[in-house]
Amino acid sequence: MSNAIDEETMECLILSAREASESAYCPYSKYPVGAALMGVDGEVYIGCNVENASYGLSMCAERTAIFNAVGNGCRNFVAMALVGGKKEAATPCGACRQVLAEFCSPDMPVLYADLTDGDITETTAGTLLPLAFKKQ
Repeated sequence: MSNAIDEETMECLILSAREASESAYCPYSKYPVGAALMGVDGEVYIGCNVENASYGLSMCAERTAIFNAVGNGCRNFVAMALVGGKKEAATPCGACRQVLAEFCSPDMPVLYADLTDGDITETTAGTLLPLAFKKQ
């Protein structure tokens, strides 16, 4: 991977995502998810999933983190970590993959792990959604 991140950054992002998952509001699915997105400014922007009784109004952790970063003026990113799931690690849904494609370079590392101290998988935003819609 051309934009591989160092071990310290990886651990920081996974830890931040784990901590963010503890704030998840998931009374319906009982499936907490946390995300941590590092901007080129070195700042880590976090997000968690927030559910609603009207399911379509729920928000995923990844989009929450991205919108948090954008709302704070950051639009260039180094890497994202996602933590969720107990038996298998959560991966971004289709909507989150498209939002990643909007704001992140295709070669930006995306890490994901389960809620335990399991294995970390590394991929890229472009691999997650190879034929994303793009600005014209």
